[in-house]
Amino acid sequence: MKFTLGIALSPLDQLTELARAAEECGFDSIALPDSLFYSEQVSAAYPYTPDGSRFWHSHTPWPDPMVAAGAMGAVTSRIRFYTQVLKLDPRNPLLLARQIGTVAALTGDRFGLGVGLGWSPEESLWCGAPFRDRGARADEAIEVLRLILGGGMVEYEGKHFSFGKLQMSPAPREPVPVYIGGHSEPALRRAARTGDGWSSAMMRFDELRDTIGRLHRLRESFGRADTPFEIQAVCIDRHGLDGFQQQAEIGVTDAIVMPWRRLDAPIQEKRDALRRFADRFIEPLKSTVAT
Repeated sequence: MKFTLGIALSPLDQLTELARAAEECGFDSIALPDSLFYSEQVSAAYPYTPDGSRFWHSHTPWPDPMVAAGAMGAVTSRIRFYTQVLKLDPRNPLLLARQIGTVAALTGDRFGLGVGLGWSPEESLWCGAPFRDRGARADEAIEVLRLILGGGMVEYEGKHFSFGKLQMSPAPREPVPVYIGGHSEPALRRAARTGDGWSSAMMRFDELRDTIGRLHRLRESFGRADTPFEIQAVCIDRHGLDGFQQQAEIGVTDAIVMPWRRLDAPIQEKRDALRRFADRFIEPLKSTVAT
């Protein structure tokens, strides 16, 4: 079991200190959230709350995850970063490939790309992307990203994106893993078919177990059952040593946690929470695996 620190809604002036502390405490990764802007009114319900409402407001900080990864990567040497998850549909994949290549180079290939389609029509439409065909666009965008980030002179001809021969440098020295987010059947199929892993939003244990089982069956149907595959999970009703062990038993490879109670807690309180979490869970679980 690996542990990722979730930093959603954290004040910007705490990010680099949280990265240092998480690395010191043995966390494997930091999950970088993404939201492009807060539209006053939205034409779709937020899919991960019971009533469809957003749990943040117009002044909630949402730093660009690429910029945040670069800043936190500059003050650390081991811990990895991945977007959880980046809204793919509103973004042009060529411009995004340029950002990813730079972040990968600056962090020493410590970056993974978690992507989702996005839930807000306004985020897509106001950035110039047609929301209605976002699934097909995402499939092509992932192909474009992997092609460009693979290095060398490449070209692409698709229904939604096309370009002549081009090369972006620097290219990552190692492949950038692509994790697919989303709970819908199309999202699970996309993860099983093309992803290096799947990333969940908040889920209860029973739902998580069923979803992982579905992913395993889908991966087998696509002939990918033996390909390495990460399961990054935010499980809201299994905690403690027993809870994390139960998550591992159903296939979770990476537990995403936020060990403090108050999002606006001062940085020292959060450092203390990270150390307590490491002492109670990270170190004992690593010792169990070692023995």
